[in-house]
Amino acid sequence: EPFVADEYIERLAWRTPGGGSRGGEAFDPKRLLEEFVNHIQELQVMDERIQRKVEKLEQQCQKEAKEFAKKVQELQKSNQVAFQHFQELDEHISYVATKVCHLGDQLEGVNTPRQRAVEAQKLMKYFNEFLDGELKSDVFTNSEKIKEAADIIQKLHLIAQELPFDRFSEVKSKIASKYHDLECQLIQEFTSAQRRGEISRMREVAAVLLHFKGYSHCVDVYIKQCQEGAFLRNDVFEDAAILCQRVNKQVGEVFSNPETVLAKLIQNIFEVKLQSYVKDQLEEHRKSDAEQYLKNLYDLYTRTTNLSSKLMEFNLGTDKQTFLSKLIKSIFISYLENYIEVEIGYLKSRSAMILQRYYDSKNHQKRSIGTGGIQDLKERIRQRTNLPLGPSIDTHGETFLSQEVVVNLLQETKQAFERCHRLSDPSDLPKNAFRIFAMLVEFLCTEHIDYALETGLAGIPSSDSKNANLYFLDVVHQANTIFHLFDKQFNDHLMPLISSSPKLSECLQKKKDIIEQMEVKLDMGID
Repeated sequence: EPFVADEYIERLAWRTPGGGSRGGEAFDPKRLLEEFVNHIQELQVMDERIQRKVEKLEQQCQKEAKEFAKKVQELQKSNQVAFQHFQELDEHISYVATKVCHLGDQLEGVNTPRQRAVEAQKLMKYFNEFLDGELKSDVFTNSEKIKEAADIIQKLHLIAQELPFDRFSEVKSKIASKYHDLECQLIQEFTSAQRRGEISRMREVAAVLLHFKGYSHCVDVYIKQCQEGAFLRNDVFEDAAILCQRVNKQVGEVFSNPETVLAKLIQNIFEVKLQSYVKDQLEEHRKSDAEQYLKNLYDLYTRTTNLSSKLMEFNLGTDKQTFLSKLIKSIFISYLENYIEVEIGYLKSRSAMILQRYYDSKNHQKRSIGTGGIQDLKERIRQRTNLPLGPSIDTHGETFLSQEVVVNLLQETKQAFERCHRLSDPSDLPKNAFRIFAMLVEFLCTEHIDYALETGLAGIPSSDSKNANLYFLDVVHQANTIFHLFDKQFNDHLMPLISSSPKLSECLQKKKDIIEQMEVKLDMGID
């Protein structure tokens, strides 16, 4: 605790007999003074003793400081000496290293020709064995040294090609035969390793075969075995995607050019598996069932392009987009060339059947209607009196307009537009879309709505008739509703296909003409 003089003296007085008033004890100042004097003397003695101790410690500290400073100076000197020795050693090491490098270059300059000479000597020795017709070397007789034998025979094969045929024909044929045998053995070894799933052995054998002519055959064997048991389900496209995903992980561990091998596998899948599958699915209905044929064509082409999109994730070389597009084109080109003709033919027969089925359900025999132009109709409207509407026909209140028929026609056309968008070449898309639109105009607008308007006009009583009816207003109402559906399909499904082509103005003009023609007849009937 901090030293407080007052408290210290107070405690000293309390401890001294007669120094206080404890227990009624009398106060004795002399005794207290004597105690204080004695205590002061004790403190002075203690102070002197401590002071001597302090002086002794200070002297010792100064002595040790001088010794430490002297030691530091000695260490600095020894450090400088060590650093100087280190510099000298470093220079010496650099000098020796330079000499060693120079010596190494000289040794390499001598050793490289020597190694070549030794290798040439070995090759000459092996060549002599082929020349003598008896292979004695362990490298050719020991099946475990097939890798070394392959390296030797590959070099001998290259040398043999440079030799004149007339003098070395026999030895050249022997080397070629051994070359072929080793190549077959390596391919067989690769096949076995693949069946056992030994990736490291496959990689080792593939590296040896890389310098042989049969390397491509090794790749073919790999591709063939990869596909064994891969196409067991009904969905060949999903199987192909799973197979490529699995091979993509493995091919980099086996081959030095994985992107080429994977591209070759994909090409094989497209040209063999997918092509035969597509052919089986389409040829079955090509002649007999146009509807099923078009549905299958659209579905197969869509699934093939979806598979192509999945395969774009893999490394297939520089221009994988073009590569995959060519594969798809090779499968479907024979079907896409005449696609639009099949589409138009089917749409025409289907639309005609839908209309005929409707009229048959009404027990109605379609009659031929006048083909006068718009100008003729306008002229008839201007002559508002005595409208030459022709002989009146009793329609029994039937409008001959059907929402169901319209929905069926629009649905067929919508599907045709979707197929057209997917299956048409981009350059032919606007033209093909316009042809489908023309079919819709013919069967929906002309054969159905226009026919109903003409029939409705013919059913309006003459001006001198006493029987009045508002039947034509029902025709107007239904025709208006139907045309709104027609206009919606025009905007939703046709416009995106032709919006950036010259066919846009042609379609808009055709729609405008058909609107104007119908409005003229509606106005005429209402008048």
